Amino acid sequence: KQIGKNGAFTEIMVTKQRDDLLMNIPALRKLDLVLLETLDNFKDQKDFWYVPRDVEDTSNNGDWRRDENWWLPVVKVPSDGLSEESRKLLQSRKDSVAQVLKAATAINDVVLSEMNIPDNYIDSLPKNGKTILGDFLYKILTDEHFDPDYFLSFLDLSTEHKVLDLKNRIEASMVIWKRKMNQKEKDGKSQWGSSVSLEKRELLEVRAETVLVMLKHQYPGIPQSSFEVSKIKNNKDIGQAILESYSRVLENLASKIMSRIEDVLEADALVQRQMMAEAERRSAESEVESEYEETEKMESAETPNSRKLSELIGWRLSSDTKKHCSMSDIELFHKAEQEKTMKPMMKSPRALPKKLSFLAKLENMRSPTERH
Repeated sequence: KQIGKNGAFTEIMVTKQRDDLLMNIPALRKLDLVLLETLDNFKDQKDFWYVPRDVEDTSNNGDWRRDENWWLPVVKVPSDGLSEESRKLLQSRKDSVAQVLKAATAINDVVLSEMNIPDNYIDSLPKNGKTILGDFLYKILTDEHFDPDYFLSFLDLSTEHKVLDLKNRIEASMVIWKRKMNQKEKDGKSQWGSSVSLEKRELLEVRAETVLVMLKHQYPGIPQSSFEVSKIKNNKDIGQAILESYSRVLENLASKIMSRIEDVLEADALVQRQMMAEAERRSAESEVESEYEETEKMESAETPNSRKLSELIGWRLSSDTKKHCSMSDIELFHKAEQEKTMKPMMKSPRALPKKLSFLAKLENMRSPTERH
């Protein structure tokens, strides 16, 4: 406003930066600076390194992430793992990048939500949200005891394509429900027709929005949906295009940096688990060896009434004789001693009664000879 010579107020239009650009562009530049500093801090590090995947496959059992990101090199850490200082530093950088990812995602979501929905996208949708979701997903969303965590855990989201397909279905259903509610508020009756009450449709929209937010948090690196791509292609606002593209680039870069840091931490955790398993194995082996030694000592320990085998065989031998005699000599000596002991015990032949023959008995029975 300006005051003229006559004291009247005159309004003059001047150039002014848009509020959304004034707030978000400096914020995005700060986020960009944080990511660049994080990358620069990894230049001279020597705590971990990378080897080509083909070399790793031929020299070792392969990478623990063989099925994911197969085109990336394999991260390696020292045989004893990362130092505690390096581990804490990596975790700190990961947390910092996670904050950047969260902020960039929030800005991108706000910008996309403010973009107009293209007419060609709306025309491509059916008139019923249940048709897009399918009977199975629609039944779960409309269940009285709906749990978003159970909903996502129950579905098969093993691949990026399946996650993106679920995102496309939910977003398309939300567009249909919003269109029906807006038409009903304006005209009192939706042109698309509906057998679902307004309250139930609002409940479905809230549940679908919750599932979308959880999908973005659990899978931050998934590509943009068909709904988002359609908005970006048909957008004619230059300011929104700048904010959306800048925030999307920072979001993707932060997601990749986080993924690479997680690879290093996972490789270190794998080494730590291997070291713990090796230590437990050695501890178990040492316990077995100690128990075996104690058992041997107990078996070899002498009791007061026990004698060694050599004492049982030749206990009469002197210590000098035992030193120079073999086992066969000891056995011969023992046999000779036994024979000497048995001889006095045998009865003499003279002590036995004399056996008479039959003729001798007859001679004794003759009558005395006649005397002449």
